[in-house]
Amino acid sequence: MSGILYVVATPIGNLSDLTHRAEQTLQDVDLIAAEDTRTSRKLLNQYTIDTPLTPYHDKNEIRKAGELIKQLHGGKSVALISDAGTPCISDPGYRLVHAAREEGIEIVVIPGASSVTAALSISGLPTDHFYFNGFLPPKKGRKTTFESLETLPATIVIFESPMRLNRTLTDIQSYWGERVISICRELTKMYEETFFGTVSEAIDYFSKSKVKGEIVILVAKKGYSL
Repeated sequence: MSGILYVVATPIGNLSDLTHRAEQTLQDVDLIAAEDTRTSRKLLNQYTIDTPLTPYHDKNEIRKAGELIKQLHGGKSVALISDAGTPCISDPGYRLVHAAREEGIEIVVIPGASSVTAALSISGLPTDHFYFNGFLPPKKGRKTTFESLETLPATIVIFESPMRLNRTLTDIQSYWGERVISICRELTKMYEETFFGTVSEAIDYFSKSKVKGEIVILVAKKGYSL
């Protein structure tokens, strides 16, 4: 019989957020496919988990997915993890999960931390409808993306890097006007910070100092006001 592919969520910052079920799964599987083995090793060492690691990332995903499918067909159980949070959410994993579906391999999700739902829950913006965009195109397709999202009747969730935060805020103001936004930075970590206000206020606030850490931008739908 084929092994089982486990899609396991890991902490987005605070290592204490690993669930008991995730810990047990990572202990029990034969192999862990990790986006960055160096990052994942820190987590495994925290919980004294000595399961073998193998790299699975953007650059080797196509080839590695085939190799892992062979191991699963050989009866080995595999856990898929990303650097932080839930795999396949703007992280590698889709090709492996898709291939496992096509091959009839059992897939089990071990849910847990996700910066998307964590940011939404404390944003102060409506969450009955939201659209997850992930990272914006850095160049080609950026204007088209902004224009396609302008009238979406939902809170829009965007991932961004510290280096591009000010540019993205300026683009939001340029393409969408004065929207209400929430910006979550370094969630669950020591310097966790959440900003709530207008785009203009955010531009002013974040231009005063060097921004660091992982960032989630949440933008209210058109017409929403404080």
